[in-house]
Amino acid sequence: MRVLLVEDDDSVAESLKRGLARYGFEVDWVRTGGEALAASGQDLVLLDLGLPDTDGLDVCRHLRSRSGVPIIVISARSEEIDRVVGLEIGADDYVSKPFGIREVVARMRAVLRRVATANADASEGTTDQVVLSQRLVIDRRARRVTLDGVEVALAPKEYDLLTLLSEEPGAVFTREQIMEAVWDANWFGSTKTLDVHVAALRRKLGDVVSIETVRGVGYRLAIR
Repeated sequence: MRVLLVEDDDSVAESLKRGLARYGFEVDWVRTGGEALAASGQDLVLLDLGLPDTDGLDVCRHLRSRSGVPIIVISARSEEIDRVVGLEIGADDYVSKPFGIREVVARMRAVLRRVATANADASEGTTDQVVLSQRLVIDRRARRVTLDGVEVALAPKEYDLLTLLSEEPGAVFTREQIMEAVWDANWFGSTKTLDVHVAALRRKLGDVVSIETVRGVGYRLAIR
């Protein structure tokens, strides 16, 4: 399993390289955003935000626009707004410094499990397309969503969330059910990330569908 480590701090990078090697991961270490965007072939990206040539959030955005590779942000920025922005632009998880290697590995394995499950579902599912309305279609095999025939750019978790809610339009999914299905039962972060992704879906899908809040319970999808 190859990991791209994007980290400018030598001590942090060396510690992560040694720790991840003990767990069987092969680490490709780069220091800058430019090097990260030029790299290829990795199975997961560990991305610091404090890079010398560019903001790590911009690197995350560029990586996500061209690839579905799992991205875990590792950063000293621990404010909630930084977490929210990182997750909204496509990161799969966010780990604040300082952290232990076991926590990082647990997060990596959880993200990789989710990706493997999503890919298996896409390849084995009997129904390739879910037509939510005459305007909105989910292609499970290709993991694409089209609105009026034009693909909607969704972050991986936005797609997973929409797909889950679309399984039973009108049914209420509890926050716990959604977090376990989309973010894994071992999710370490705040459940507020769910609200961030719901807000992003509402913005991107407009008035075609409605993701309704059921106060104190969770969400349901209503087709308009």
